[in-house]
This record gives sequence, structure tokens and C-alpha cells, in this order.
Amino acid sequence: MTEHAHTHTQHPPASGPPAGEEFWDGRYAESDRIWSGEANAVLVREVSGLAPGRALDLGCGEGGDAVWLARRGGTVTGTDISGVALGRAAGHAVDAGVEDRVSFARHDLTESFPPGEFDLVSACFLHNYGDFPRDAVLRRAAAAVAPGGTLLVVGHAGWAPWQEDREEAHFPTPEEVLAQLEPVTAGWEVLRAEETERVQEKPDGTPGHRTDNVVRVRRPA
Repeated sequence: MTEHAHTHTQHPPASGPPAGEEFWDGRYAESDRIWSGEANAVLVREVSGLAPGRALDLGCGEGGDAVWLARRGGTVTGTDISGVALGRAAGHAVDAGVEDRVSFARHDLTESFPPGEFDLVSACFLHNYGDFPRDAVLRRAAAAVAPGGTLLVVGHAGWAPWQEDREEAHFPTPEEVLAQLEPVTAGWEVLRAEETERVQEKPDGTPGHRTDNVVRVRRPA
């Protein structure tokens, strides 16, 4: 569910079961493209200095981040709950000529998780409506990081100023994310844990600003 430009305001309640495959398939089916198709700027900034390797993109949406990582020469696994999104992601990989280095698989991360270890595990804007156990999913993501590898977690610091009909929601701070990860990441190196501001296109097409939380940690080799 890579986050670039978002024009939808309808969403289910903040409590209750997490939004599932049917909801997200319907969400993606509302438009031929939900996101920009470009890689998240925070991802580009945070991993450009890393050597290409095995990467896992959780909540990959239409594949912008996964395709960018594959273009750098990495071997990438992208996962999302929406089969509609994954179909588009696979098409974008073909268009970019990296279909031999990226694969996509549907996972409801509350029920299943991709096997293997990865040099980079990225969870950019891995939010979901309802009672989504994000902390447990992120701990599982950390457990999938290979020795010497990196975990990148990027999330919203709050609703965008222009978003209407906001549900009550808690957006964990970088310090809270680190605490949630601690059972798995004790002894890991904290490379970044901070808020960052970025430009995001508003529904009317004009640029707006919003704040995100960034956590990047490295597992000892």
C-alpha cells in the first residue's frame, strides 16, 4: 500500500477486524492507478547507500518501491493483501524490464508471511483500518531480516491536514515503534528514529505537507 497520492476518503471504522482482501481489492478497483508509480522518497533516501540484495517489500501496493529496488539490481519479493494491486505491480515490473528480479505474492500479514531471510525488509506506510496488529507484524518483519540486514519502517505521524472524516486513530511515534520491536531487535543498531516532513499531492492536485515517522535499524552481522 505504497503511499504517494491518495484521493479516497471512504474507509471502514477504526475498530473491529482489519480491512481485508475484499475491501482493498475494491479500493484499488476504483481507479486505474491509486499511487504515483514512483518509489517512496523516504525509501530512496534511506536505502540508496545499501548494496543491492534480497529485499522484502511489505504492503507493496502497485509496486513502485519493489520495482525501484529491482532496478537497483536487487532480488525483490513484494507482498500485498490485494490481488488487484499485485496484478498491477507485476505489470509495472514487466514494463520496467525487471520481471526476472521481482516476484509478487498475496499475503494477509495477520495470517501468513513470506518465508526466508532478507537483507532489507521495508514496511512503508503499512497501515490498515480496523484492529490491525501492526506491532506484531513489524516484529515478524524484523525476524525476517538476515544478519547484517536492515529493517525500514515508515509510517504516518498523523492524518494529513486536508483529510476529512478522520477516525480516531493512534499513529505510533518512532520511540513507540522501537519499543514495539524491542523483543526482536534488542542489540540492533538504531540508524534513524525521527519524524520527517515531505510533500504530498492533495486531492485537488496542489502540493501539501505532512509528517511521517521513520525508523531504520540494522541487525548485527
